[in-house]
Amino acid sequence: MSETINVLVVDDEKEIAELVEIYLVSDGYKVYKANHAEEGLEILEKHQIQLVLLDIMMPGMDGLSMCRKIRETNNIPIIMLSAKSTDLDKILGLGTGADDYVTKPFNPLELTARVKSQLRRYTQLNPNSSANEAAKNEIAIRGLTINKDNHKVTVYGEEVKLTPIEFDILYLLASNPGKVFSTDEIFEKVWNEKVYEANNTVMVHIRRLRGKMKEDTRQNKIITTVWGVGYKIEK
Repeated sequence: MSETINVLVVDDEKEIAELVEIYLVSDGYKVYKANHAEEGLEILEKHQIQLVLLDIMMPGMDGLSMCRKIRETNNIPIIMLSAKSTDLDKILGLGTGADDYVTKPFNPLELTARVKSQLRRYTQLNPNSSANEAAKNEIAIRGLTINKDNHKVTVYGEEVKLTPIEFDILYLLASNPGKVFSTDEIFEKVWNEKVYEANNTVMVHIRRLRGKMKEDTRQNKIITTVWGVGYKIEK
């Protein structure tokens, strides 16, 4: 790994945090650990963190509240860790702004694979592209402008801040105008994984994406739902 990537692990169970640290360090990451949310937020202020692994059930401020707090100012990838495995718990976790959700007990190798996947998506951001290069990699459709190089998105002239997952979903739909993608297809193409409870996961991210784009205030939606089939963006 050419540059050190900093990962923050926030979990009140020290054994789990230490286990995760062992695997991440072996893959070349620098790991910061926090036993509670307040400590984690302090680390985020002091250090350049590229990804957060965040336990939901913690004393004091829980992981959901911390996730919301991070999302007020930061779009780095967040992976939730939780002993709760119901669909409702996952929807709640993703709905607060998390990019992925891993259920305890987990396979450490699977967790590190999820970390790599999220970091690949995040490190594709390239804010140093020249204006000419940026123009070549822009999609403009239905009041929506997407720049692939710097991940800048504007909706009717207003910039919208998206997480890497949200950007990839929107870019997939916009770069294939008129094509309907099922939730399974979106999951496989964006997450680069085989289908795993794709329906709820994708629906939560689409809902959050629409909220940021203020779709509920527009008569002509940019993202169209094709009931029983999936989602599309028309030309």
